[in-house]
Amino acid sequence: MMSVDPKTTFFRPFRGGVHPRSYKSLTARRSSQRSVLMPEKLYFSLQLPNGAMLKPLVAVGDVVTKGQKIAEGTSPMLAPLHSSANGQVVDITSHITAHPGKLKSPTIVVATSNDLSWSRDYHSRSIASLTADEVINAILEAGIVGLGGAGFPTGMKAKFARQSQVETLVINGGECEPYLTCDDRLMQEQSAQIIAGIRLLMIATGAKRALVGIEDNKPLSLETMTNAASEDPEIEVHSVPSLYPMGSERHLIKALTGEQVPLGGLASDIGILVNNVATAHAIYQALRYGRPLVSRLITVSGKGISQPCNVEVPLGTRVRDVIAFCGGLTMDCERLIFGGPMMGQVVTDLDIPVGKTVGGILALTSEEIGDCDSKECIRCGQCVRACPMGLMPFMIAANTRASEFEKAEELGVKHCLSCGACSYICPSHLPLVQYFQHAKGVLNQRSSAVQRAERAKQLATAKTARLEEEARAKQAAKEAKAKAKGKARGSRRSARKAETAKEGDV
Repeated sequence: MMSVDPKTTFFRPFRGGVHPRSYKSLTARRSSQRSVLMPEKLYFSLQLPNGAMLKPLVAVGDVVTKGQKIAEGTSPMLAPLHSSANGQVVDITSHITAHPGKLKSPTIVVATSNDLSWSRDYHSRSIASLTADEVINAILEAGIVGLGGAGFPTGMKAKFARQSQVETLVINGGECEPYLTCDDRLMQEQSAQIIAGIRLLMIATGAKRALVGIEDNKPLSLETMTNAASEDPEIEVHSVPSLYPMGSERHLIKALTGEQVPLGGLASDIGILVNNVATAHAIYQALRYGRPLVSRLITVSGKGISQPCNVEVPLGTRVRDVIAFCGGLTMDCERLIFGGPMMGQVVTDLDIPVGKTVGGILALTSEEIGDCDSKECIRCGQCVRACPMGLMPFMIAANTRASEFEKAEELGVKHCLSCGACSYICPSHLPLVQYFQHAKGVLNQRSSAVQRAERAKQLATAKTARLEEEARAKQAAKEAKAKAKGKARGSRRSARKAETAKEGDV
């Protein structure tokens, strides 16, 4: 079972937070493995995490090259997909996705070749004189999204930030989730490229300075990133306390700048944009070499995996292929998780392909999971002290259990980060986050129903007004026609009278 780290006595830059044991030593000291994993087939889902669908640009039988765009959306808000290998499209079929409900979506299946190289089109190029629009367009074309887990198109995020005239760029190197070390290894091994990517982001957004926040349990990353940024006075590297959830956007901003993002607001409201170190690295690769986002470094860890490591995984690789590359599962593995143990999502099927937002695959044993039967809330207040948003989780959970969702909303359930700090610290082992997610789901459903009803009412009102207008127009036309006929008849009568009078005179 994960226990509390004894090193808890330091300054807290924000209220709340917890100190879960990190388990990062399983992979932190091992160099990442790159350009060696390539399965026989890759699976590219055409459905994005937000439910939007992409349009395929290839057909069965087409030969594709590494970096070739194979699917795109109807707007820049939908990041395109690129092939992460040289090969041939062998099928476009329904395949399972990472959705918890085991939903399937149309998926492009590519049989890979033995050639792992990029084509000659992806070569070194100058980035010295790029404009903001050129950088943003290149990021959009490369299909780069937030690699910290949000998955929002980075190009659009930079474009909106420029329109909002942000002044500060915050780069998240916190990686506060237990087990995960892929960002740590990336900072140690590719610090110069990350700093160059940050500089490109500053050009794209118009930011005047950049602040890189790295937790103090990553001394080698702090050193290498500080050295890489030493010649750029506009980029500062700072150490922040190892406190979960330091990787949260609003809490990292608070730790680095002292400013508070307003509840329900955005970081851009206070002139700040947040991006992840892995995103900055992907931007450098896209601008320097023209290489789209086709792979990412992820952590494969936990006591349930034979060979924990950080490995560069081509997008579209199935979970089973990643696990096989890492030596397979141990006999006591109980659960697989995408991401970290605090906010991660349970892997429901080994055939799920790795997408752009997956930062880790954890194979956990029963000892690590520490499942216990839930007991009644003892109202100890531990969840209140742990909540980084200043909420009262036990009260929100009680109202949710009683189906008092409006009261839960009043208590701030929609501001919950779903970070899991309250569930982690709860001595009664209550599934607090699940309660909050249920409440938010119900509230969102009700809000959607109200919006649909309001929309239907607006449409009905508009239809009634249109029909009334059409009726008035018809009536006016009818009256005008009748009036015109009356005038015509009067003219004919006058003409006949004139004709009769003329004949009488004769």
